[in-house]
Amino acid sequence: MTDILAYLERHQQKELLRLLTCGSVDDGKSTLIGRLMHDTRAIYEDQLAAIRRDSVRQGTTGGELDLALLTDGLRAEREQGITIDVAYRYFSTDKRKFIIADCPGHEQYTRNMATGASTCQLAIILIDARHGVMPQTRRHSYICSLLGIKHLVVAVNKMDLVGFDEAVFEDIRRAYTNFAAGLQIHDITFTPISARDGDNVVEASTRMPWYQGPPLLAHLETVHIASDRNLRDLRLPVQLVLRPSHDFRGFAGSIASGVLRVGDEVVVLPSRARSTVKRLVTFDGDLEEAHAPMAVTVVLADEVDVSRGDVIVRPGGEPQQASEVEAMVVWMDERPLVRGRSYLIKHNTRTVPGELEAVLHRVDVATLERRPADSLAMNEIGRCALTLHRPLNFDPYTLNQATGGFIIIDRTTNGTVGAGMLCDRGDRSGAADPWAAPGVDEGGRDHGSAITREAREERFGQRAVTLLLTGLPGSGKATLAYALEQRLFAAGRAVTVLYGPAMRRGLARDLGYGADDRSENLRRSAEVARLFNEAGLICICAFVAPHEAVRARAKQVIGEGRVLEVHLSAPLDVCRGRDRTGMYARAEAGEIKAFPGISAAYEAPVAPDLVLPTHELGEGACVDALVELLRSRGAIG
Repeated sequence: MTDILAYLERHQQKELLRLLTCGSVDDGKSTLIGRLMHDTRAIYEDQLAAIRRDSVRQGTTGGELDLALLTDGLRAEREQGITIDVAYRYFSTDKRKFIIADCPGHEQYTRNMATGASTCQLAIILIDARHGVMPQTRRHSYICSLLGIKHLVVAVNKMDLVGFDEAVFEDIRRAYTNFAAGLQIHDITFTPISARDGDNVVEASTRMPWYQGPPLLAHLETVHIASDRNLRDLRLPVQLVLRPSHDFRGFAGSIASGVLRVGDEVVVLPSRARSTVKRLVTFDGDLEEAHAPMAVTVVLADEVDVSRGDVIVRPGGEPQQASEVEAMVVWMDERPLVRGRSYLIKHNTRTVPGELEAVLHRVDVATLERRPADSLAMNEIGRCALTLHRPLNFDPYTLNQATGGFIIIDRTTNGTVGAGMLCDRGDRSGAADPWAAPGVDEGGRDHGSAITREAREERFGQRAVTLLLTGLPGSGKATLAYALEQRLFAAGRAVTVLYGPAMRRGLARDLGYGADDRSENLRRSAEVARLFNEAGLICICAFVAPHEAVRARAKQVIGEGRVLEVHLSAPLDVCRGRDRTGMYARAEAGEIKAFPGISAAYEAPVAPDLVLPTHELGEGACVDALVELLRSRGAIG
C-alpha cells in the first residue's frame, strides 16, 4: 500500500506537457499518436485487441495494426480515413505527463485545429516526406504562432517511403525554415521519423544513422517549458464572490498569471479600490503563496466592492483598459464576420456586447501576406477593430496569453463563432495596414503645385504613365527597364527608372525580403512613381512584386488608368541559369529567406497588358514591344 501511495505521489508531481499534432491531410498525425502510446505501453489490452479487429475490418494497412484508429474514434473519420474532430489522449513516462491533441488536417476544420491548439505549449507539425511543405502545413504553423505556442517540432514523417534519404529531409528543413522566418516562433526542432514503423519516435532509428538528434519522445520529455508561464504580472479574474457566513467574504478564481502572497497590496479593477491580501484559501487549507494556474479564494483586509468579472492585480502593474480594441481573429462560423453585427465578447470571467468596427486586413497564411478585406469567412484569419459596450482590462496576447485571449459568441444561437488574440494598438508590426494608413497632413490643407500634371504632359508631349515590369529574379527586368529608358530619352521623352535594389539602398534600406517587407517596398515605390507621374514623367518600375494582390494595391496608389503591367515570363530554370549574383544559390542554401520561386511563391499577373517571353525574345525585340505598348495606349505619339 505504501508503494502504491508513493507511486501516486511521484506521478502527481510530474510536470505536465500539453501538445498537439497538426499538419496537412494524411501526414500521419493519428498514427504518430498511436505509435507514441503503443511504444510507451499506454494502450490497454482490450483497446489494442479492438484496434486489431478494426484494422482487419478497415483493411487500410493490409491487415497490419493501424494505430491511427486509436484516435479516429468517430465513425465518419474511420469511413473517410480522415480526422474531423479534435481527439485528446493521455499518457505518461517516468519523466513527464502528456495530454496530446490530434487535430484535423483538412482546411474546412481549421477552427477545430485552433480550438485544440489554444491550450497547448508545444506543437508537432507533421510533414509527409514525399510531399514536403504543403499549404495546410503553413496554415497550421501560422495558427500555432498566432496562438503563442513557443515550441515546435517539425516531424518529417514517412521517411521509409523515400528510402530514408537525408537529402529529402534537408530539403524539407530548408524550405520550412525559410517559411518560418516570418513566424514568431524561435524554438523549432526537426526530426525525421516513420510513425508507422516507429523509427525515431520512441527509439532511435538504425535506418537513419545520419540523424544525430534525439528521438521524438526524448525531446518531448526534456523540452524546457517552465519559463513559458508568466509569473511576473499578477492577474486574477474574479469568478465568484463567496459569502457562506456573515464573517467570511472571499473572491474565488484561478490565477491567470503571476504570484500572489499573503500581505501583498492589490488593486481591484475597474474600481481601482486598494487593499491587502489577508488570506489565501484553498480546498486543502490556507496558503501563504499561490501562483498561476492555481484556483484560490482571496480574502482581503478591507471591505471593498468586488464583483464577478473584476480583476485583482498588483499596483503599478495594471493591464490596459479600453473599449475600442484590435485583435487577430480566427473566424469559425458559416456566417461571415461582418461590420455592425452585434456579438458577445467573453474575456476571462467578463462577457460584454460588442460590434466589429472594421476588418483591417486578412492574412493569407500560405504567404503571410496581408490582404484587404471587408469581412472574414469561416476559417479565415484577420486583424479586426472591435468596439465594446464596456471596457476590458487586458494585456496584449503576445505578452500575456491568459488575459489577451477571448472568444466571440453569437447572441442568437449562443454558439462560439470566433476566437481572438488582443493586440497592442501601438504595435504596428502586425497592425494597421500601411496601404490604408492616412498620410500626415502638416498644414491642414493640400498645398498643391500651381502647375498641373496635364500642363506638364502637354509640355513634354506625352502622357505620364507607370510601366510595371514584374517577373522572377533574373527574368530581365532591370536590363529592359534601362534599355527602354535609353530609347525613350533619345527620342526626347521625360522618363526615369525605379529599380527595386536601388530603392533598398535608400528609401527601403530598413526592409528585408519577407512578404510584408516586399509589400512595403512596393508601397513606397508606388508612392514615388505616383509623384513622378504627377511631375509628368514616364516611370519604368522594375520589381519582382511577387503577389497579385499587392500589385493591385500599387495600381490603386498610382492610379488605375496610369499603370501598364508587363509580365516577363522567363521560367525558373532559365532565370536561375542567368544568375550571376549567386542569389539563387544562396536562396537554395537557406541563406536568403522567402526568395520568390525558391522558398516563396511568385504569382504571375492574371491579366497583364503585355507578356514578354524574355527567354525567347532578344533585348531589342522586347524594347520594341514595350515602345509599341506605350504608343498603343496613348502615352507617346
